[in-house]
Amino acid sequence: MGLTECVNKTDDYQKMAGTAAVFVIADLAAGIPVERDGPRWSAKELHLDQNFDAGEHKSPMASVLALEGLEDYDPPKHGDIRLIQSMDACFIYSQTARAWVQLP
Repeated sequence: MGLTECVNKTDDYQKMAGTAAVFVIADLAAGIPVERDGPRWSAKELHLDQNFDAGEHKSPMASVLALEGLEDYDPPKHGDIRLIQSMDACFIYSQTARAWVQLP
């Protein structure tokens, strides 16, 4: 299974509280601070139907909050992946949505 097929496996995301553009898989959000009253986002709304096979694996980060400031010193490219150590989860960058989205 290619990366694009893996990304499209999940169709229900919630935005993390306190972030502008970090989305986690809604079914795995227990214990994660998400916008509880906020909308759920589909893979299509986050533009996850695009090709992500050209991205790079970037160095791990301690927290999802660190993803928020990357544009200033290490601008992400479409398909870049980062491991977030505090969640033991990987996030992929969608250039069209300008958002980081948790991988299944």
